[in-house]
This record gives sequence, structure tokens and C-alpha cells, in this order.
Amino acid sequence: MSLTEARFHDLVDATQQNIEDVFDESGLDVDLENSAGVLTVKFEGGSQLIFSRQEPLRQLWLAAKSGGFHFDYDEEESRWACDTSDELLSEMLARMTFEQAGADLDFSEI
Repeated sequence: MSLTEARFHDLVDATQQNIEDVFDESGLDVDLENSAGVLTVKFEGGSQLIFSRQEPLRQLWLAAKSGGFHFDYDEEESRWACDTSDELLSEMLARMTFEQAGADLDFSEI
């Protein structure tokens, strides 16, 4: 069953807030900007992670140095999974944060 528009927005809002919370609590030197539903994480070296919602597809998109990734929400598992690799958003974020900032952060609550 497809997500309703309201449910989709609630999920993306909560996910973006959780991502912000992890970075805020980490002490890592990053700039966070959340504007018009787009969350941008800017790392000290200039690289960025950009999260945007794609409402018509009910997907969360991630743009990163290594490419663009599209995530679908699995209601049964309560998690975001990449539509091409099935990698979980939480796992990808942990890997990318380590690659871009050398920090080992726990995104398992996302």
C-alpha cells in the first residue's frame, strides 16, 4: 500500500529531524540547514549531504559526493531502503559520514 501524502511528509520530517539530532549531538563540525523540506549537511571539508523529498514518488532522495540515491519507506520494517541496492538509509549515512568526516556516528534510530 502506498503512503498517503500526509504520512509521507510526517515520515520525512521525522527522519530529517532525527538526522539533525544525530549530527547536533555528535559534536562534529558540520553546518545544518533545513529549508523548504530540504536538509543540507555541510562538512568541514566542503562536501555535503542533501536530503530532499520527492512527493510524487513518495521517496526521500540523498545527493552526496558519491552520487544520488533514492529511498522508499518500508512500512512493515519501519525503515528507508535504497531503491536500487536495498541498503538502509541508516547504514548509508553512517558509511558516508565516516568517509566524509572520519566520524563513526550511529544512525540506527532513523
